[in-house]
Amino acid sequence: MSLKTIRLLSCVCFASWLSGCQITTAGKNGYNGNWAPLFDGTSIDGWKQSEFLNLGITYARDRTLIIPAGEVLSGVTWTRDFPKMDYEIRLEAMRADGSDFFCGLTFPVNDSFASLILGGWGGTVCGISCLDGEDAANNETTTSILFKNRAWYTVRLRVTKDKLEAWLDNEKIVNADTKDRQIGVRIEVEESRPLGLATYQTTAALRNVRWRKLVE
Repeated sequence: MSLKTIRLLSCVCFASWLSGCQITTAGKNGYNGNWAPLFDGTSIDGWKQSEFLNLGITYARDRTLIIPAGEVLSGVTWTRDFPKMDYEIRLEAMRADGSDFFCGLTFPVNDSFASLILGGWGGTVCGISCLDGEDAANNETTTSILFKNRAWYTVRLRVTKDKLEAWLDNEKIVNADTKDRQIGVRIEVEESRPLGLATYQTTAALRNVRWRKLVE
């Protein structure tokens, strides 16, 4: 990791520490419909390093989860129970350094999995990989967004029966009907299953990673 990147991450972590009051602690158990943390702000407890080749080693500092750029992919995989349907995930993500996807959120959909990609294919492509074998750059969820490095973005994902939805800074960017469709992930991110966070040759910072079960 370059000295420039280390200095940048130090600034990012300090800023995140100052805003630590944003960390959600409401509801110790996301199954009761309250937001519950997936990241405790101090460690990667509950996560493991994803088994990507020559990855950057993810670590926690000052209430921020840092995923350093790897040779190709870097990230972490959740090791505990998680629902397969009817839930939401929220987080804040920053592309700290690099020019490709800084949030590759892989998640369960019934007995399969999919990924929400932000900033892929050179930095702008967003969408769901994969629907009917087509990835985020080649299906109806594809959008192009110009992301700024060192800026925080709020991300929300909702998984319900027959639908995948996602928002970026409260703007809906995914509204996909999944009834009778084939859902899967690209082979490169299979190590993120069942639930994972990954980047592509990019250093990311994440905070306020949380989830809740959708209840009537």
